[in-house]
Amino acid sequence: MLTDETRYRMLKLLEADPHASQRRISDELGISLGRVNYCLNALITKGLVKANNFRNSENKRAYLYLLTPRGIEEKARVTARFLRVKLDEYEILKRELEELQREAATPGPTAPAGTREEPGRR
Repeated sequence: MLTDETRYRMLKLLEADPHASQRRISDELGISLGRVNYCLNALITKGLVKANNFRNSENKRAYLYLLTPRGIEEKARVTARFLRVKLDEYEILKRELEELQREAATPGPTAPAGTREEPGRR
């Protein structure tokens, strides 16, 4: 399955560097080479990316991955969706951090006098 995050990150990377190898994409995105191959094939099948082989290249496995006009439109849509998700995550995290800060600033209950254990005594 090609998630919005993977689709966004892959389209962004390919737009910035159409010469990127599958191995470089794998390293950049932190996903397996097999998953990169699967995702690229899915993007090609959907008409979002076009792969051109360098016929004159010494490395016959070298490809140029170009976003199609449809791919550019999809990148804009997926960017907006991804941004919405990240903003929602940010708001949730911000509330959690504020709550933790309030908890940390509130002094905890203290033990009654004479009930504290002295270090080294049992």
